[in-house]
Amino acid sequence: PIVPPPMNNVAVSPSELVSPIGLVAGNGRFPAEFVENAKARGLEVVILALNGEADPALAAHARSITWVGVGQLGKIIKTFRKEGCRQVAFAGGVRRVNFVDGFRIDWVGLRMLSRLRSFNDDSILRGIIHSVESKGIEVIAASRLLEKSIAQPGLLTHRALTESEIADVKIGWEAARAIGNLDIGQSVVVRNKTIIAVEAVEGTDATIKRAALVKGNGGALIKLAKTIQDLRIDLPAIGVQTIEQMKASRLTAIVVEAKKTLIMDPQAVVKAAAENDIAIFAADRIEDL
Repeated sequence: PIVPPPMNNVAVSPSELVSPIGLVAGNGRFPAEFVENAKARGLEVVILALNGEADPALAAHARSITWVGVGQLGKIIKTFRKEGCRQVAFAGGVRRVNFVDGFRIDWVGLRMLSRLRSFNDDSILRGIIHSVESKGIEVIAASRLLEKSIAQPGLLTHRALTESEIADVKIGWEAARAIGNLDIGQSVVVRNKTIIAVEAVEGTDATIKRAALVKGNGGALIKLAKTIQDLRIDLPAIGVQTIEQMKASRLTAIVVEAKKTLIMDPQAVVKAAAENDIAIFAADRIEDL
C-alpha cells in the first residue's frame, strides 16, 4: 500500500492565502477565531462542520456550512472542490472517536485508513493531509489565522518559575521530547524531580488528573509538540481547563513549546493562572529557562 511519508515537526513555507478558504471545524473557540480573522482579511470561509463537535453559530459567519461526520473524508474533499477552495485548514478539537459505537466512514476515508501502518492520531492526520492534497487542495496551518493564540517565547505570567520548578521542568522537557520522538504523547508531569505522569492516548487533562494521585504539592506540566507532528493540522493546546486541572492536582508551573502551542483564550488563561499562583513559560529550547 501507499503510505503517507512521516513528518518531522512539519511547518511548510506559507503561501498567499486565497479566498474562499476552507475550514474543517471541530469543537472549541478556534474555529470562530479563525473565521473572524479570515473575514478581517477579506477572505470568505467555507466550513465543513463536524457533527457533534462544531458550534452551529459558525453558520452565521461563513459563506456556506456543511455538516459532516468525522469519517466522511470523501464528502469533505468533494465539498471543498465544489466550492472552489484551493486551501483548507483544520481548527478545533475532536473527541476521540469510538470506532465500535456509531462511527461511520465513507469509501475515501476507509481507503485512507487501509493504507496506514498504524492508527494513532498522527498517522491518521498525515493520511488525511495526503488524501486532501492528492486532490489538488493545499492544507495550510490554521495558526496563520490564529496569531493571537500562538504562545510567544518568554514568561506569560507575572510570577516567574522558582528554582525547584525549573529543576522539575528540565527533567520533564527531556522526558516529553523522548515520548514525542516515540509518538507516545505530548505531556509529562514532574514533582520533586520525579516524573509522576506521562501522557499517552488519554490526553493532557487526564494526565494532569492522574498526577493528583501522587502525594505532595507543587510540580510542573511540560507540554511539547511531538517530533513527527504536522504543525499545519495539529498543534498542542492549553486552555483555562488546563489551569483548573493543574490547580486540582496541586501543580504550580507549566512550560509549553513557543510558537508551536495554541492557547485557548490567552487572557483568560493568564488570569486563571495568576489567580492560582501558576507560572506559565513558553520556551524554544530548554536553555531558555
